[in-house]
Amino acid sequence: MGGRIVHTGNLKVQFDGDRLVSNWNALRNIPLAGTTCGAAVKANAYGVGATEVVSRLIKAGCRDFFVATWQEAEEIAALTTDCSVTVLNGVLGHEMELAVSSNAKPMLNSLKQVQRWQPSGKPCDVMINTGMNRLGINCGEVAEIDWSGLEIDVLASHLASADENVSQNAEQLAAFTAIGNSVPHNRKSLANSAGIALGGGYHFDLTRPGLSLYGGIPRAELSDCINPVGSLETRLLQVRQIMAGDHVGYNATFTANGPMTIGIAALGYADGYGRGFSGSGLLSWEDQSLPVLGRVSMDLVALDLAKAPHLKEGDWIGCPLDLPILSEQSDLSQYEVLTSLGARYERCWNN
Repeated sequence: MGGRIVHTGNLKVQFDGDRLVSNWNALRNIPLAGTTCGAAVKANAYGVGATEVVSRLIKAGCRDFFVATWQEAEEIAALTTDCSVTVLNGVLGHEMELAVSSNAKPMLNSLKQVQRWQPSGKPCDVMINTGMNRLGINCGEVAEIDWSGLEIDVLASHLASADENVSQNAEQLAAFTAIGNSVPHNRKSLANSAGIALGGGYHFDLTRPGLSLYGGIPRAELSDCINPVGSLETRLLQVRQIMAGDHVGYNATFTANGPMTIGIAALGYADGYGRGFSGSGLLSWEDQSLPVLGRVSMDLVALDLAKAPHLKEGDWIGCPLDLPILSEQSDLSQYEVLTSLGARYERCWNN
């Protein structure tokens, strides 16, 4: 049975709206004048909260949003009546009734989708596969398609390796550029967050940042202008004293070398703080580091309180959502760290 989530008051994530907007402005200002900056808000804005993110970015001037599904488009529909919303996963046959009645546009990803959408007479976007081989129409198929009757706003492609300095980036750019005017359209879009950092040749008319809006840094060029947008906070449920030889957690992967004060906090892999943080994660109290001891379990994590021995049951501890650092600690991608934030967090915005 479904129902309203009742938060215990022991676990929350604090988001900073000013930092979110600052990140978007930084990404908007990298390209030369004439390039518009949109925002990828799929997957509940990467776990941050789609309605909260969209409302703040609209106030900042953003008018182009990208979601994955028609359900996600519906969730922000009331906020985006004067905006462009693109459903990246396209439109399947059973989705046509909802899609035609929606103010959002499909990103057409195949010949079948082109043919399915043509009779609607409504705007759409088109994805060209330039080498990622995920969704999209192959470059070689473009000339064979009858584009008549389609009102195409954005002609797009997606970079597969923009976070790396590899030849694939230039190859995809060349393939996308070569399409030229083979497909009638209003605007072109290629660059995601990492693609923005690749330089002006990748920017075209519209950029589609996602990860970096929320504090992710896929390329070093963005490290000076992108900041974390939130922090995790959890309460200590218990403070324990252990002795030399005592084990901590499942499978006894940590053994104390001497007397220790440890804290047990209300945070675990069910909340997105995965087992990859076992023995490598760091929470904190003020400026004091609290290392994770032993294995992270589903609902709990054990911490070394040596640098904050005065902490007690009920005290708040936490860590910034510094995605590059959390990625390094856990061996997860920055995307996985962010989108794994669980439903038990009370999501709070301070502005």
